Amino acid sequence: MNREAKALLARSLDSLHLSIELFNRPWDRGRREGVLIFLDRAFELLLKAILASKNRSLREESSKETFGFDKCVRVCMSDARVQCISKDEAIPLQIINSLRDAAQHYLLEISESQLYLYSQAGVSLFKRLLRDVFGKNLTDYFPERVLPISSTPPKDLGAIIDAEFDEIKKLVAPGQRRGLESTARLRSIAIIDASLSGTKTQPSDDDLKKYVGQVRDGKTWTDIFPGVASLSLDTEGTGMTFSIRLTKKEGVPVHLVPEGTPGATIVSVKRVNELDFYSMSLKDLAGHLGLSMPRALALIQHLKVQESKDYFEAFTIGSQTHKRYSKKALDYLRESLSKVDMNEVWQAHKPKGKSAKKG
Repeated sequence: MNREAKALLARSLDSLHLSIELFNRPWDRGRREGVLIFLDRAFELLLKAILASKNRSLREESSKETFGFDKCVRVCMSDARVQCISKDEAIPLQIINSLRDAAQHYLLEISESQLYLYSQAGVSLFKRLLRDVFGKNLTDYFPERVLPISSTPPKDLGAIIDAEFDEIKKLVAPGQRRGLESTARLRSIAIIDASLSGTKTQPSDDDLKKYVGQVRDGKTWTDIFPGVASLSLDTEGTGMTFSIRLTKKEGVPVHLVPEGTPGATIVSVKRVNELDFYSMSLKDLAGHLGLSMPRALALIQHLKVQESKDYFEAFTIGSQTHKRYSKKALDYLRESLSKVDMNEVWQAHKPKGKSAKKG
């Protein structure tokens, strides 16, 4: 490991120490904000240490500033030279960073269960990256007793939000004068929902009033916050080995925004980058190959192109599924076209009936 990577990793571990120390603090003044601020810093420096260890530049060309948090995550997701984070693993990072923004710049009210959930998910990912990238164990730096401690580790994300929502419903009930507390609790859920839906911003007062009205109207939290409802929780182990993973359920719509859009989140931009890679439709492929769309699809099926991530991806956007192909797929099909008998391929794979399958 080079000198820069060592220094960044050491500072990252310092911040993780502080975050965990604050989490286990026996009083609450500044505790929640401190946990999130230092956990966010721990991850930004860890990702920069990973980039430095792979001799990857930490700055854009001609820029004096190093990459920000989102850029670090994006590079560690999509750059083949350093790729170490999956789309699912970007979710807790995105949530931690969004909550950190609220804690740093305004007011944040987050339940103890949520704070534990996102902190433990973060520590679980930190431990995995430390082991897989640097070959080091978290237990080399922390006594077993000090990792985030909860007497009742959560096993169900829905139950956590249900309990939080029950409290919010009590606060907005007729006769109650606890509007500030109710909106503060709604704020943390709204921030998470927005970050997962493609927007990295604080909810406005009008947004919060709208959410309060929806709660009073009897809407469920899954209706009000579909992004949060898209998350699932995986837990395993106990004690020191207890780990939490946050994942997004299959088939959940993804909001697409161009990279560089103000307030764009990591996961939403990653999908745009993938669309740049999977840049062609079936019609595009057929045109380049000089085939009709049904015949191009027959060749795709014959060569099992849709079974390869290098060649094919299906994107769900709203209620629509879009099948897209990469430039690699075109090169492979073009090369294979000269080696196969298209008449035989067509007879084997031509669609039944009058209409061709869409591909």
